[in-house]
Amino acid sequence: MPVFTVTGDVDPFLHVAMRRGEMIYCESDAMVMMESTLELKGKMRGGLGAALMRTFANGESFFQQHIEATGGDGDCLLSPVLPGAMQVIDCGPRQYLLSDGAFVAASSSIELRVRTQSLGNALFAQSGGFFVTETAGSGQVVVSGFGSMSMLDVEPGKDVIIDNSHVVCWDSSLRYEISMTTSRSAGFLGNLVNSQVSGEALVLRFSGQGKVYVCSRNRQAFQHWTQQGAHR
Repeated sequence: MPVFTVTGDVDPFLHVAMRRGEMIYCESDAMVMMESTLELKGKMRGGLGAALMRTFANGESFFQQHIEATGGDGDCLLSPVLPGAMQVIDCGPRQYLLSDGAFVAASSSIELRVRTQSLGNALFAQSGGFFVTETAGSGQVVVSGFGSMSMLDVEPGKDVIIDNSHVVCWDSSLRYEISMTTSRSAGFLGNLVNSQVSGEALVLRFSGQGKVYVCSRNRQAFQHWTQQGAHR
């Protein structure tokens, strides 16, 4: 199986070591360097319908890069679009749901499927609207987050509330719901006012047992800040 290793502390690379005949797939334009024993191709993984669904659901490119060790063993370096940390996650007994733009690469045995969300989550989430991407199969998937990344353990009876824009991926067995604030009793109008006052527009409440990966930076807030600076 290909070996994924995150290397470097600031804006790290993803180093992938492959033996002859092995293959990975990754987000378009992720490849930085590869040895001549490797071959790079652009493909629609899963066919036209699946490619369209992933594009709408998770902000992925229509064509993905497939890197295969056709000429012998070889290494390559990959990098996500935004600066920040990466995490190699084992899939199999546990599967994960991915937020928009989190996917970097995966072993060929992993499949990214699209599933529907509840109406409430679809209207407010930043994880694909009515659809969200879920891993399937046994292998490894690599995700990226803007800034640094941390893993949180959710336990029964101890719900975890996370700002919507900082969620990278989460265990598919977890239950989650979106609200405009952390308050349970304020009502819709009170939640709306509290969201404006606190600056926390949307939060995700996770319950059950599993893992959630979060990043330190808010991509949308950063983009808004840079746009404001450009117009000054």
